[in-house]
Amino acid sequence: MTEPRIDYSLGEYQSAVNGALEKMRRDNVIERIRAKDYTLWKSKPDEIVNRLGWLEAPSETLHKLSDICAVIEPLKNNFSDMVLLGIGGSSLAADVFGNIFGSKLGYPRLHVVDTTDPVFISDIVQKINLQQSLFIVSSKSGSTLEITSLFKYFYNLCLDKSGSEAGRQFIFITDEGSPLTKTAEGISARHIFLNNPDIGGRYSALSLTGIVPAALIGIDVETLLQNVSSNPETLMSAGASLGATLGVLATKGRDKLTFVLPPRWKSYGGWLEQLIAESTGKEGKGILPVPDETLSDASGYGKDRVFVLFQNKNEAKPSAFESLAGAGHPVITVKIHDDYDLSAQMFIWEMATAVAARVMGVNPFDQPDVEATKKHTRAVIANLEKRSDVADEKPAMTFGQGEIFGSIHGAAPADAFRNFLKQAKAGDYICLQVFLSPSQETDEAVMGLRDVLARKYALPVTYGYGPRYLHSTGQLHKGDSGNGVFIQLTQDHAPDVNIPDNIGEEKSSLTFGALNAAQAKGDRQALTEAGRRILRFHFRTNPAAGLKAVAEMF
Repeated sequence: MTEPRIDYSLGEYQSAVNGALEKMRRDNVIERIRAKDYTLWKSKPDEIVNRLGWLEAPSETLHKLSDICAVIEPLKNNFSDMVLLGIGGSSLAADVFGNIFGSKLGYPRLHVVDTTDPVFISDIVQKINLQQSLFIVSSKSGSTLEITSLFKYFYNLCLDKSGSEAGRQFIFITDEGSPLTKTAEGISARHIFLNNPDIGGRYSALSLTGIVPAALIGIDVETLLQNVSSNPETLMSAGASLGATLGVLATKGRDKLTFVLPPRWKSYGGWLEQLIAESTGKEGKGILPVPDETLSDASGYGKDRVFVLFQNKNEAKPSAFESLAGAGHPVITVKIHDDYDLSAQMFIWEMATAVAARVMGVNPFDQPDVEATKKHTRAVIANLEKRSDVADEKPAMTFGQGEIFGSIHGAAPADAFRNFLKQAKAGDYICLQVFLSPSQETDEAVMGLRDVLARKYALPVTYGYGPRYLHSTGQLHKGDSGNGVFIQLTQDHAPDVNIPDNIGEEKSSLTFGALNAAQAKGDRQALTEAGRRILRFHFRTNPAAGLKAVAEMF
């Protein structure tokens, strides 16, 4: 393992950080984390003592590697594609591994299905050979609505093609005792991997959840795990120092953590986003990760920013970062030696997040506000399934491609949008919640709107595709101090895709499009209930063109 190198330029905050580091040493924080002392965070052990298994995950998984390889080795030449059905912590690490390393020659191509969008799901079916595809069903609880729905859909497709052998195309990753174990046994699944139940989803990258899919596409997972298990003390120390720094900066109002990553590592920003936002965004506090942002002049940023630059070991720091530090913004530089540094960085940032949460006074391992959206979504779905006569929401205004919903002021869409965003003030952020079918055209339109809003309002602008962000930044949106201004983007879903009520049956009471819409509505209701500011744009046709029209309003 190469020694991690993290450089800090903290300016006026250096003294406060030094004090926090000294206090951390006096309080024996690293030793107490290693000993799983829950009193570091809260006075009660609930959702702490049973969430610290990530500390041993690299060494535990390394010891299981021969068993993993015994399952995987016979599969690599038998399947052309691997489809991972997972969301949030069950899919993000595998997605990062796939994007950074890719599939090795002779191993299946990885497709991550972490959405309920019917167009995306239909596109996946068109891209793969069903009879030559291996499906990984990954869910810690075994009852995640998105995953159970996706499993029933894809299993029925395989059943039509492969008959009684369909179960041999499925591998499950879940916790012991979860409902998925019974499901897997019922279909005679090829294998069930039981993960350590003391590992939460967002901390599971180096457990079976992340490592099994990585091994299946031919990544050298032994090197990944050795990079951590060979010297965990060094990584824990680096992570603790980083966490103390982030925690102090957040308490000083520097709570917008802006990441700049090499192009190959872009997807790592999404993993960091979930880890940090879901761990710290609660009890009226939170650190907002801001990945994928186009850097602008240092004078255009507020006093709530921290910048983190990941760069290759031999690269010089860009002049833009010197300007940022010169303008008084804290700048942290992380040196990357090669792609296999990824596992060490994951462990460092897990440790950092746990320590930052301690400094902030929150429990990094629970997600108390995630249930709010699930509750409202279940109610919407129950009414749909009962065919209840539920009144449609009435638009506040119409425009060329659709309608605007919410409390608005203004005679024209542009006026309504601008007046809504006038509520945003220094220290706030704007969030685009994208319940649109992913495509290159839509991605570009979303990023275009994001850049326009960032320039216009000089605020951080984040975005996330629904429903996946509900398992990531959704906790922070409801749990922080209420400084988010939310713009939800939805669309009509036609054609749609049926979700089977049961495996082996055609009967369907719900479609993926209806589920997707229910999740968007459930989150709107949860945000409104929490007193958040939200506006919805619904596109009847061509969302990408509609987004461009919205951007042109500015």
